[in-house]
Amino acid sequence: MRDDLDARADLEYGAIPRLVRAAALRYGPREAVVEGRTRVSYAQLGERVERAAAACIAAGVLPGDRVAVWAPNTLDWIVSALGAVTAGAVLVPVNTRFKGAEAAYVLRRTRARLLFVTGTFLGTSYAASLRRAAREGTGRGPLPGLPQLERVVVLADDAPADFVSWPDFLAGGAAVPAGTVRERADALRPEDASDIIFTSGTTGHPKGAVITHAQTLRAYDVWSELAGLREGDRYLIVNPFFHTFGYKAGIIACLLRGATMIPQPVFSVETALAHIAAEHISVLPGPPTLHQQLLDHPARGRYDLSALRLVVTGAAVVPLELVERLRSELKISTVLTAYGLSESSGIVTMCRRSDPPETIATTSGRALPGTEVRVVDATGAPAAPGEAGEVLVRGYHVMSGYFEDPAGTARALTPDGWLRTGDIGVLDPAGNLRITDRLKDMFIVGGFNAYPAEIEQLLGRHPDIAEVAVIGIPDARLGEVGRAYAVRRAGSRLTADDLIAWSRREMANYKVPREVTFVATLPRNASGKVLKTRLRAAVPGPAPA
Repeated sequence: MRDDLDARADLEYGAIPRLVRAAALRYGPREAVVEGRTRVSYAQLGERVERAAAACIAAGVLPGDRVAVWAPNTLDWIVSALGAVTAGAVLVPVNTRFKGAEAAYVLRRTRARLLFVTGTFLGTSYAASLRRAAREGTGRGPLPGLPQLERVVVLADDAPADFVSWPDFLAGGAAVPAGTVRERADALRPEDASDIIFTSGTTGHPKGAVITHAQTLRAYDVWSELAGLREGDRYLIVNPFFHTFGYKAGIIACLLRGATMIPQPVFSVETALAHIAAEHISVLPGPPTLHQQLLDHPARGRYDLSALRLVVTGAAVVPLELVERLRSELKISTVLTAYGLSESSGIVTMCRRSDPPETIATTSGRALPGTEVRVVDATGAPAAPGEAGEVLVRGYHVMSGYFEDPAGTARALTPDGWLRTGDIGVLDPAGNLRITDRLKDMFIVGGFNAYPAEIEQLLGRHPDIAEVAVIGIPDARLGEVGRAYAVRRAGSRLTADDLIAWSRREMANYKVPREVTFVATLPRNASGKVLKTRLRAAVPGPAPA
């Protein structure tokens, strides 16, 4: 690991727009993004980003305004997001699995002035979904229920009434001089907020972690160094751009190193195999389930996967067998595991390339250089090596706080700068971290964090539900899925299938309980808190795939 401070990305570039400009100059003719038959060089990407930034300025976006993107992994996501940031905006990525009401909450909470939204995706019109969710209100913009949202740009050639198409939006910036775009970008300071990544807490309300340009640049320069990402790598980005794993360990890392981005909007093992073979993919980060499906696919042998050399995984327990199979069957030279959360810019610990397979499979590696990780017991005292406790992290990459939420920030950050992760872990004598449990009851569905309190709040809106508690249960395919224990209202004939079908209409798919058990009452302690330990005690082994 290099220790020359002058080489740090946050000191070299200061802010993300200057990284984009530098990458366009440094890697000019090299492919930056491949999307089907569209192949965009780094020089062309830089031009597209500046054009999008000009359009944002023409649309009235001011420094510090929040601009949201609600779209899958595409070239247009990259251009619109980086264009907004270049115009001085704070990026708000919105989860593509959200329904209209969930997306509207994030837009309302951040008072976003501009939204880039996909056209029809997976058979759903996101614009129509959002319009239904925000049709009531006093606003004068395209969505009355979102009075601060002045413009909605559909990333397509046409748009519904009151919205703007992507070509028309870009055309609006034609009169903005290049010098104006450059001045706006150069006015950004390293300590300015670059994005707000929404997570969820124990209250069930999503909270936005505010991360700066300097934090992003430094953390993902380190990530790229530890992973061994290099110029000329071809990176299949399956991790969603709305998540730090896709946006920062994907887009930002590629810009830093001159790697080629091949975004995949929806994970399909067949599509991934075809991409790996056709585009000579060398880098494939993702959750363990992704790599397991690649290994187990019956047609794997028909594809040339020989270019693959780097896998970074995490977000769940990684079987030692998986690490060994990736190395032996696919001949992947570097397999690494990592751990992070949105509040820490998406990264806390990471294995090193020299670590043995046992360390990579059984731990999430050691703290990033320049950061600290410790495990504490219930009293806040440091736990001994090998003893479980809450994981705390402190360093340059920890958020400044939750967006306009001082109470939530105070609960998450100690006065001396330690972030309470809410995760239970164990440190070994070498400093390697193993996550063992979650204080927040969070469970991980196919790589996505699911928060019971939020799901319970959504299920509680069903007219036939009196009370509900959600836990994670093992699932052979997704790692974990939700099971809901629900109390029906008197006289209700609601079935499990009815509630699951209703949930699929009201919440992102990964939040939807796969099982529902109706009970007369929920077990509670003397203070009235639901005893989820009793609910978990009834959980059998892994469900069939």
